[in-house]
Amino acid sequence: MKHILAIDQGTTSTRAILFGPDLRPVTSAQEEFPQHYPHSGWVEHDPQDLWASTAATCRAAIEKAGLGPEDIAGIGITNQRETALLWDRETGKPLHNAIVWQDRRTSALCHELRAAGHEERVSAITGLLLDPYFSGTKVKWLLDNVEGAREGAKAGRVLFGTVDSYLIWRMTGGAAHVTDATNAARTLLYDIHAGEWSEEICALLDIPLQILPEVRDCASDFGQTRPDLFGKPIPILGVAGDQQAATLGQACFQPGMMKSTYGTGCFALLNTGDTPVRSSHRLLTTIAYQLDGKTTYALEGSIFIAGAVVQWLRDGLKIIRTASETQPLAERADTGQELILVPAFTGLGAPYWNADCRGAVFGLTRNSGPAEFARAALQSVGYQTRDLLEAMQADWQGKDTEATLRVDGGMSASDWAMQFLSDILGAPVDRPEMLETTALGVAWLAGHRAGLYPDAEGFAQGWALERSFAPQMEAAERDRLYGAWKRAVAAVQQA
Repeated sequence: MKHILAIDQGTTSTRAILFGPDLRPVTSAQEEFPQHYPHSGWVEHDPQDLWASTAATCRAAIEKAGLGPEDIAGIGITNQRETALLWDRETGKPLHNAIVWQDRRTSALCHELRAAGHEERVSAITGLLLDPYFSGTKVKWLLDNVEGAREGAKAGRVLFGTVDSYLIWRMTGGAAHVTDATNAARTLLYDIHAGEWSEEICALLDIPLQILPEVRDCASDFGQTRPDLFGKPIPILGVAGDQQAATLGQACFQPGMMKSTYGTGCFALLNTGDTPVRSSHRLLTTIAYQLDGKTTYALEGSIFIAGAVVQWLRDGLKIIRTASETQPLAERADTGQELILVPAFTGLGAPYWNADCRGAVFGLTRNSGPAEFARAALQSVGYQTRDLLEAMQADWQGKDTEATLRVDGGMSASDWAMQFLSDILGAPVDRPEMLETTALGVAWLAGHRAGLYPDAEGFAQGWALERSFAPQMEAAERDRLYGAWKRAVAAVQQA
């Protein structure tokens, strides 16, 4: 009875989930790790925390299942995507903390590049925008600001990687410096049309090509774990960035299918098939997945703050102790108050892409309290999702999108939040039985590669609905509320 070990290395925690031959979870383990904020707008991770939490959770999941390494047919890795690391090829030691995808320290550089007229060309090659969100400008910052980094890079001693690359390097004992197409597509350095690193953009950012990893399909041979890690080598057979893994886990294999994942941020993807669609609404053109050398593209909209707004209620305002308290609070909120919370804590993502604006709360009264803040926090995620889907549908003109949005991630467990999402979208929202679709997607990649799991068609047939939410709000009320949201967003961008 072979199993697949799925590693889900996220922004605030690392999870390892063992999937059985039936693609069902058997055991799991999870560890949170600290976030570091050296300056306003800067977000970092200690690379050792990423590695230690990965090794520990993998061992714990295997031990809880009572299995040995010989029972694991392969490993799949899914990861926070645009987070950037540099490390020494010879020692494996990181040169600096990882710069997290939320980090805004390269805002000024992005402004300079846009002012110089580079964004159109960068977008044409990579499908991305000149924003601090992506890895490329982070890498330039590291090379320019970490002592010895640029010299080491030119000498071939320094390597760059997103989190998947760094973990694979550590797991294989430095034998493999690789990534997959979905992670490469998020670096701002990858030509998504040619399927190779862009010499032009690397030259623009002064990034030596030799520091970049080899790019492979999502289901491929990424190396074997070193023998001492689990007691015996295990092949690493699947890799995908977290949102692309969730797209696979939601079985969004057909053009027009959409999914939205609610984790720390929120990320909506629309499968556009073998055609990369250029957005006129500042969405991203990206790679959904690459299998057997064939690339499937997607339109993506990214919201920086989704589940993180609930963490803010807990850790910042301290009005809740656990995320589960948010729904009952929202249900008790005074219906006569209409707070609008714009959670632009690190700027606004799609379709606004304003790195400089900050969050605000509108409509406060003397009686506004925890319940009203909780409701406004959950509603903010629905409003932002509507922003994304309206932009996607406008870009996908002349072609049908699925009428239903498939959702997953931690916040999707909230019935209240999902009902409001359906109401504000005016469309059905489907929640699957398996909410851990990110881990599921990468487990399927590795398991299919190992010959354990079916092909895409067979996998899609196993997708199971847990609950469907239908809109109950009147259209006039929906438009009134969304209009208030749009006015609030406009206000924070003018502040």
